[in-house]
Amino acid sequence: MDRNPSPPRRGLGAEAEAEDAGGDSIGATIYSKHWLFGVLGSLIQLINPEKAKTRANEEEEQVTELDEEMENEICKVWDMSMDEDVALFLYEFNAPDIFMGVLAKTKCPRLMCLPIFQNFCAYSDSTLIPCLVWQEICVGILGNMACFQEICVSISNDKNIGQTLLHCMYDLDPPTLLEISRLLLTCLSQPQVANIWIARIRENPAVYESICFIMSSSTNVDLLVKVGEVVDKLFDLDEKLMVEWIRNGTAPMLDQSSGDSEEQAPLKIVPCVLEAAKQIRFDNPVGLDVYMHILQLLTTVDDGIQAIVQPPDAGRDTWNFLSDLACLDFCQPDDPPIMLQEQKTVLASIFSVLSAVYASQAEQEYVKMEKNLSLIGGLIRVLHNMEECEKRSVNLADCNTEEAEKSDKTEDFHLKVLKDVSCELLSNIFQKLTKENIIQALKEEHLSKETCSCAIKNLLPMYRSVVEGFFKVLCEADKDLADDLEKDFPSLKTQN
Repeated sequence: MDRNPSPPRRGLGAEAEAEDAGGDSIGATIYSKHWLFGVLGSLIQLINPEKAKTRANEEEEQVTELDEEMENEICKVWDMSMDEDVALFLYEFNAPDIFMGVLAKTKCPRLMCLPIFQNFCAYSDSTLIPCLVWQEICVGILGNMACFQEICVSISNDKNIGQTLLHCMYDLDPPTLLEISRLLLTCLSQPQVANIWIARIRENPAVYESICFIMSSSTNVDLLVKVGEVVDKLFDLDEKLMVEWIRNGTAPMLDQSSGDSEEQAPLKIVPCVLEAAKQIRFDNPVGLDVYMHILQLLTTVDDGIQAIVQPPDAGRDTWNFLSDLACLDFCQPDDPPIMLQEQKTVLASIFSVLSAVYASQAEQEYVKMEKNLSLIGGLIRVLHNMEECEKRSVNLADCNTEEAEKSDKTEDFHLKVLKDVSCELLSNIFQKLTKENIIQALKEEHLSKETCSCAIKNLLPMYRSVVEGFFKVLCEADKDLADDLEKDFPSLKTQN
């Protein structure tokens, strides 16, 4: 906010009235065309070679002062570009081409190798703009402009702009990477152009390396969240691309500094996603939800499940992290049941991935139930709180208002998904419980009459055989508890 002051607004005096009479306003706004022409004209001078040569001969202090003044002005344009009238005005003035020229003049060697920038390669480094902030500002303005469909389609169809923006992903400047990710997400959210960007990303394998590097090494929470949203959107839109990225970890990486292929430890998608999730775990619940959904999408294909569980340490790391989230971060005993409404989507993703790992790795030591009894308690607590939320939904329905009905349907859908995946995981776990496991769970209060009753009620009738098997083992572990449960579930008595 300190670097992006509010847009300039004209006063209400005679001069302003005269400008209005002359049609100086941009669309329906009170922003001045004359002022904006001046800023864009300064940018054109900045990227003009002759102007650059002149500036190279000036004193360094004067150059810095000029850059700071222009930076303040262009930051105002950045703010203004959120207005559709201003965005369209910039587009009509060919502002995207001007911004591409500015990017060409920043110290970004990889951009200088693109055909669009070959005209600039004849000039020495002294003609370059020595501040990465120009990249961030120009891409940020383009990101604002892309929020409007007509401009988004035009930008997306421009191959030069597309290539330039993807090459900016190889940069190490977090603010620029954040703005690039925001722009990509905006374009991927437009059905008319999403496939253009997917194809473009597929043609640039280094984008995968860059994104994996960001997820595995960045500590910038905002950047990690936005990059995660881009990956989540890509995987949701194109399964083939997701599979390609899952398999990408086997190829040698390209050394970005030398351009040579070197044998390095490959960046694999699953460890990178986990590392990013760990980084934002306590800082951004929305971002954590995004990364859990990425893992869930990976489990929808065989390659993704294998990437999670192979080698064994990858499966162990995934299981330990996600079970910790479920048992320590969400749905705690002292949480009000209504909190489940905020946690339902992330919990659904967590339990879905845990279920996939458990189903394929049931014999691995790290999923043995003697080490995961707290997960049973967490799952049943989710099911119990879900019942409370369903009661609340019924009460809302009694209001018989349109808004309440819409809210009820949305909540019911997400809660149903959470219930389905919770019951699936719990049924898989119940099948493996031994007498000793149940005795220990009762001792540690992960199981009780109330929790067993809640579990049985939710698992019946879909998982009846599982419940019957669990009840037989429970009879061996605690006959008195089993007898009490028979009173509530008499159909189980015949199985004893």
